[in-house]
Amino acid sequence: MRILFVAGPSPATVFGIAALAVAARQAGHQVIVAGTEELVPHITAIGLPGAAVTRRTWQGLITTDRSGATVPRMPRGLTPERVHHGGWFGRLAAESLDGLRELAARWRPDLVVGGSMSYAAPLLAAHLGIPYVRQAWDLYDTRGVDPYAAEELRPELDALGLDGLPDPVLRVDVCPPGLRPPDADPAQPMRWIPYNRQEPLEPWMYTRGDRPRVCVTSGSRETEANRDFLGRLVADLAAFDAEILVAAPEEATSRLRESVGRVRIGWMPLDVVAPTCDLVVHHGGGVTGMTALGAGAAQLLLPRWDIFASTMRRTAEQGAARVLFPEDATPESVLSACRALLEEPGYRKRSGEIAAEIAALPAPAEVVGALERLAV
Repeated sequence: MRILFVAGPSPATVFGIAALAVAARQAGHQVIVAGTEELVPHITAIGLPGAAVTRRTWQGLITTDRSGATVPRMPRGLTPERVHHGGWFGRLAAESLDGLRELAARWRPDLVVGGSMSYAAPLLAAHLGIPYVRQAWDLYDTRGVDPYAAEELRPELDALGLDGLPDPVLRVDVCPPGLRPPDADPAQPMRWIPYNRQEPLEPWMYTRGDRPRVCVTSGSRETEANRDFLGRLVADLAAFDAEILVAAPEEATSRLRESVGRVRIGWMPLDVVAPTCDLVVHHGGGVTGMTALGAGAAQLLLPRWDIFASTMRRTAEQGAARVLFPEDATPESVLSACRALLEEPGYRKRSGEIAAEIAALPAPAEVVGALERLAV
């Protein structure tokens, strides 16, 4: 069987679908992962075949519309953020569709698997008349974005004679059961297996030290905003008696090292490092959050936006994390939250219980069987 996986615009979206793609290859199926040109090196770096279907960059998609006109920066607020996300993820789908059709004309898939907001996947599957599977990248509920993506994709939907985005024949969800929304769509559960680009391991990566270990990260993209975010965080934590790790892309490390002092900093395999951490402090990224949950580490979430606030609050309500939104994230509140997360054992206990929930879910290899049945 040939299975085409469609990633999103960032490395995290590749890492989110990697486990199922790898399991499908190991079961003997042919797999290609399609993405933007800038994303292909991240696909191939984890050992998967990658095909570029558009040269548009995530930065360009966020900041310009189809005509090239500048798009306002994402506003704050749940509905405006959903509108903004729907617009640029919809543009990604529109920009990718010709490349995907060209790929499918030469390598016709039997099944298309798209990530949470890989809206080109259902359009391609409808064009080809084959099954479409939607696999969640992480624990976040993205249904609120779908209607706005459909608005952006109205020309493509009309060309296919569709009233709206096609529903998947199967949903695959990696969110642990205790964190799923009460009204979540029925889905095939799947165990979260963390993926990221690997580097040669050093003993400190898989060994706990004498002090509490705190990993600080803002994900796998290098931007000025992310550098500022990390720099402020490390400065806030400087007075705290803990070992601080700063997980950041190599492009950011030289500038960060000038401001963060003597801490371990650079790209580090989070799947290896997270189980040695007592606390992960991050921007609310879904892949980072799932990796921390799977490792049983407590979390301090410092999101900049409201779009996935409901899921973050559920994680906090479950006792596995604390959440501070921008208006509340002062140096004092960050330090206070870190102290509580490290000193109060309930957070790590609850995180460990959620990690056990994740470990009990069906492995990706089992889910491949469900994909096989769809293509019969």
